[in-house]
Amino acid sequence: MFALVLGAVRTRTAQVLTILVLATVAAAVAVAGPWFAYASADRSAAADLAAAGPAERLLTAQRGVNTQGNPAGALQTFTGRVHDGLRLPVGEPVTGLSASLNLVRGASTTPVRLAFRDGVCEHVRLDGRCPSAPGEAAISEESARRLGVGPGGTLEMQTSLVSGTVRVRVVALYTRQDPDGPYWASEPFRAVNGIDPVFVPVTAFRAKPLWTTTSVYDVVLPDAVIRGDRALAAELAAADGRLGIEEIQLSSNTRRLLATVEQDRSTVLRGVLTSGVQLVVLTWFAIGLAGRYTSRARRADAALLKLRGVSRSGVLRLAWGQHLVPLGIGVLLGAPIGVLLARFLIGGDPGAGDRPAVLLWSAVAAGAVLIGGLVVLALVEAVVLGRPVAALLRPAAGGGNPWWSALTDALLLAVAAAALFQARSGGPAVGVDAAAPALVALAVGLLAARLLGRVAARTGRAALRGGRLRLGLSALQLSRSAGAERLFALVVVGVALFLTAVGGQWAEGVARTERSTADLGAARVLTVPGTNRTALVEAVRRADPGGRQAMAAVVSQDSAVRVLEVDTTRLAAIAAWRPDYGPIGALPLATATANQPELPPVTGDRLSLRFRRDGPQPVALTLTLQHETTGAPVTVTFGVLDAGEHTVDAAVDGCAAAPGCRIVNWSLTSAPDQLGRTRPPPSGAAVTVRELRQDAAEPVVLDGSTLGDITRWRPGTVGSALDVAAADGALRLITDENSGRQQHVGAEVWAAGTNGPLPVLLAGALPEAWRYSDALLESYGEPAPVQVTATVPALPVVGRSGVMVDLDATRRLAAVADPGGQFQVWLAPDARPGIVDALTAAGLTIGTDTTAGQLAERLRGQGPAAVVRFALLAGAAAVLLAAATVAVGIAAERRSLADQLAALRRQGLPARVAIGAGYSGPAALILAGVVIGVLAAIVSVATTGTPVPAFTDGWRVLATPLPLAPGVVTLGALAALILFGLVGWLALRPLIRGLRR
Repeated sequence: MFALVLGAVRTRTAQVLTILVLATVAAAVAVAGPWFAYASADRSAAADLAAAGPAERLLTAQRGVNTQGNPAGALQTFTGRVHDGLRLPVGEPVTGLSASLNLVRGASTTPVRLAFRDGVCEHVRLDGRCPSAPGEAAISEESARRLGVGPGGTLEMQTSLVSGTVRVRVVALYTRQDPDGPYWASEPFRAVNGIDPVFVPVTAFRAKPLWTTTSVYDVVLPDAVIRGDRALAAELAAADGRLGIEEIQLSSNTRRLLATVEQDRSTVLRGVLTSGVQLVVLTWFAIGLAGRYTSRARRADAALLKLRGVSRSGVLRLAWGQHLVPLGIGVLLGAPIGVLLARFLIGGDPGAGDRPAVLLWSAVAAGAVLIGGLVVLALVEAVVLGRPVAALLRPAAGGGNPWWSALTDALLLAVAAAALFQARSGGPAVGVDAAAPALVALAVGLLAARLLGRVAARTGRAALRGGRLRLGLSALQLSRSAGAERLFALVVVGVALFLTAVGGQWAEGVARTERSTADLGAARVLTVPGTNRTALVEAVRRADPGGRQAMAAVVSQDSAVRVLEVDTTRLAAIAAWRPDYGPIGALPLATATANQPELPPVTGDRLSLRFRRDGPQPVALTLTLQHETTGAPVTVTFGVLDAGEHTVDAAVDGCAAAPGCRIVNWSLTSAPDQLGRTRPPPSGAAVTVRELRQDAAEPVVLDGSTLGDITRWRPGTVGSALDVAAADGALRLITDENSGRQQHVGAEVWAAGTNGPLPVLLAGALPEAWRYSDALLESYGEPAPVQVTATVPALPVVGRSGVMVDLDATRRLAAVADPGGQFQVWLAPDARPGIVDALTAAGLTIGTDTTAGQLAERLRGQGPAAVVRFALLAGAAAVLLAAATVAVGIAAERRSLADQLAALRRQGLPARVAIGAGYSGPAALILAGVVIGVLAAIVSVATTGTPVPAFTDGWRVLATPLPLAPGVVTLGALAALILFGLVGWLALRPLIRGLRR
């Protein structure tokens, strides 16, 4: 039997090569799947880790301790206990001490952190020397601006009334190096209310007021620990339990990162499984069809064996053996090709921990191609070789049993329906739903094939009766060709899978690009830590006076919504704007309309105030200013005002430098007591401001036209109630009857920057807090009313839920308060190379520098992008399998067709008509298959869902691009048509040459 098998293989080289090619292509892609999937999972994990912020990889342990005057010893003991309880292979930790104090500034206090941290002077740029002795400290340059304290100045801090006061002398100003790096990610060492930590040496904590402090242990989890085989979440929970016994609090944000890595891995494995199963199903179909076409040459052998008394099982073993050789060799050839292909696509190998699973699934995939192909071929051979000897010896194969064909179609349609139902149920891949797109396309192809056969038969008969020989012969050839309907269905499925994969690849790339610009807001974005809104806006405008290359922006969080603050005067030139965001000029126009002209700046060293005070009790008046370059607050105290009409002078410190200071607010308080403490102003007090002058080139700051304009002023909403009247060229401040019962110190009147509420763009639905009360932004010192200029589907950075507002308006609204947020500089695509240096020269510290291209490339490493890349490989393999089977089908029909056309030629059929009939039958099948393949792709996507997976984090701000865009479908269909046309032309060349002869 073995010799007979080898003899049959040698004599039927073409048939063997056909099965060999199909098996090799299918095995290569099937084996490539597991290697690609697990290597892509590793790569996506690396991409997730690269995209994660330092805080997401930071593990922090902290505990309140009493050092008993030995802070270094207490910190060392704490570090040892954390290390013993953690039991994870981590690197060197960064330890420190942090104490929350109140910085005393006159009659007010400001929360601040006094801190020691390992190696702090190595992670900052110092203007001065590193603090080394008790009583020495370093503060940030931003804190120095806010506090008005420089090198040599003294800070006084209180822990409580019992513990006493801590005084330190500033010996240096610091600026963070790598401010967005892991060293600065620890929460106990972040700013409080805009005041950065005050760093001191560890010996400073020997002072008794600092004995009670917080010990901190920070360590960055290595990639190997996060991505390794260890059950990190469980180990962290166990470590938390062990350390909890020691009253040590363990905190980490890695759980969200671990969930992202796991979800990415699941996305890749499921996506590759879907494409692999579809391809294997299509391979079985193609192998079965190729076996049916090539079985005609084996019918005579089977008949001869039956005449010699060989049993039916023996004949089947011989036929099966002829298929086992090419299938086995094809799988053996395809397996290493698949491994190389996967390495080429992903650029690496799976991790050592995944290697056993990769080898197992590769064997399963190769076995599916081999065993599944043998089973399909055995069924085909059993049907054909079970016929009588007389039927096997007839030249024509016959149409076979139509009931079997109909039953097969019905079963395939049922499986497709089951797959579609399971795919739309939304559950995990546990059955045939992984092959749903291919099965739906197959169902469309089978139904269209049935219709095509009937249309071709009727068209052929009608054309022949009408004398249209070429059309009639072509149509009848198509309708009477054995297996034509199955071949047509295969072409449809191959084209559908290929178009879906091409469209998915295109749509995924577009989605990544669109998300990158939507997340960033511009082509390139710099983060700028350690600054304030005023300094940010001024620095950007100095670096880019033309306003075409850079724009200041701040991303912040209000109590109700996320807020994107942008310099609206530069928005149109810098931002990567989309139609989803609405008209780009809506917010700039509304802001420009609402803005008021600037009040004159204060540039002198002294102010002169002309006023009138009424009421029985004295009150004190204070004017708050803010420097327009640094954002530093400047307080001008006019003291306790005498009753009646008077003029009083007050010194101004910090406004002489251009462009000077702007007026923020007026504040009324009671007269200070013996301890310097102030209370809300007494009820019934009234102060009328008539004029404000300065000793500068422009002496008049406020005159009757500005003081008497009520639109220039707005009362405060926090603190004591205050009535404001502006008339007759004066501003009158009056406390009402309930002011004395207020708990807040001072009653304030603010310089209004806008006429009416602040204009904003709103993305999405109205925030819940705004539906039943006034729309307010509450994070900018005082609640400020806003007016929604327009509601849009989405906005850059904040997505589908948030607001966009003018940055210049919010900086004026916040004034000397610190709403916080992430400070950014957006750059235009054509920004000059030196713009970053110009921003640095203007006083900004650059943190991260991210471009939309970098973000898109980072997203390309995540799971969804890997899925569509493998789907494209599987789609290309599907159309190649279909093309190879088309070549087999044409070659199998070629001899019969040649005999028929030669006979007609001898009867007088013109050569031109015969050649046209020889070409047009396969051409019609190919053309119809491609057209119906396009339709099947549309139906498949519409019923089973888009082939573009969602982003790993579920990002859905912008609509997913349509995968079957007209241009993509046209190019893909044209490529498939060229491939099938070339294959068909090569297969028909011997026939055409014979007809021409």
